[in-house]
Amino acid sequence: MIKRNKKKNLKKANPFYDATLDKRHASAKRFKKFTLTSLIFSIAFLVFFLVDIIGKGTPAFKVTYIQVNVAYNEKSVDDSRKAVDRKYRKIISRSWLRDLPMQVKENPKLLNTTQTLWILADDQVDQYLKGHHYKLKRKDKALVDKLNAEGKVETRFNTIFFTNGDSKIPENAGLFSAMVGSILTLCITMLVAFPLGVMTAIYLEEFAEDNKFTRFIEVNINNLAAIPSILFGLLGLAIFINLFGMPRSSPLVGGLTLALMTLPIIIVSSRAALRAVPDSIRQAGYGLGLTKIQVTKDHVLPLAFPGVLTGSIIGLAQAMGETAPLIIIGMIAFIPDAPGSILEASTVMPAQLFTWAGMPERMYIEKTAAGIMVLLSILISLNAVAIYLRKKFEVKW
Repeated sequence: MIKRNKKKNLKKANPFYDATLDKRHASAKRFKKFTLTSLIFSIAFLVFFLVDIIGKGTPAFKVTYIQVNVAYNEKSVDDSRKAVDRKYRKIISRSWLRDLPMQVKENPKLLNTTQTLWILADDQVDQYLKGHHYKLKRKDKALVDKLNAEGKVETRFNTIFFTNGDSKIPENAGLFSAMVGSILTLCITMLVAFPLGVMTAIYLEEFAEDNKFTRFIEVNINNLAAIPSILFGLLGLAIFINLFGMPRSSPLVGGLTLALMTLPIIIVSSRAALRAVPDSIRQAGYGLGLTKIQVTKDHVLPLAFPGVLTGSIIGLAQAMGETAPLIIIGMIAFIPDAPGSILEASTVMPAQLFTWAGMPERMYIEKTAAGIMVLLSILISLNAVAIYLRKKFEVKW
């Protein structure tokens, strides 16, 4: 206490002493603690989110199969439930039984034979073996435990998750049709948004005069980048579906709608990249007698292209994670088969995950988390590519 009082007296004796300095230092320390606390909280929340998603989603990459004797005969072709013993009917997948007549049609040699096959298990059996004991009857649990002890239960990598489309049967549902729909939709998005966005940015930054009209356009472009994405869905519904009569739920409409949403992002990022090119490059070109178009095309744009590409990839990643505008135009429909063209009905990965999240069966919870892991991996990869390209081709002036 005595030392502290001495320090205070010495400070007051100093003619250059500012009485508010201690308060400012204390305020700076508090601000530093607040920012550090918020950073720690954000990181902790992110870690908790990732751990929770990975913990719930990882089991979905494994699925259960049961070894069962299957009788292929005329009775089982007419009624596939008769192909297996009655006690197995509740523990094997209905999707496999449904496909049995097609198996005989594709391979007639199976008729009047008995095969020992590994069959996809029912979702309740799969969940029971993963530690969730609900809904499975006691006799079915005893049968599963017996088969497991005899080595007739096996866990395999869930290829169905990546090769099948959506299904009302949980164990048969996959992401394939949504992945194809996402690819087609994003292809349309980039084919429309990238050239339009870059050309608009070049015009506004290099050729347009600085007047009220161009400033009005710039303000509106910046505002469009911040409005809720669902409004773009309403715009797509009104223009592309109601006005032009394009097929609902198609990748064409979805891609055009996302292109409207992505355009402001590409324009803003492209203008920033063009603005970063020093004026000395332009002046040197003019000094050599080049036209403005030649200077822009041959010198300014190539130097700004890494930044343009980075902004476009980030815009693509944002479009890939959008759900709200696509729900408005109907891309949340039940789509079991992958679309064969941009005019066929399809869905996208975020919409598919939104649908699964509302399903009551527990296996859909696992598949939703696994789908989020796949989607996050793609988005992180796209952002990593953008960062790599920016670092690799970045020119420092």
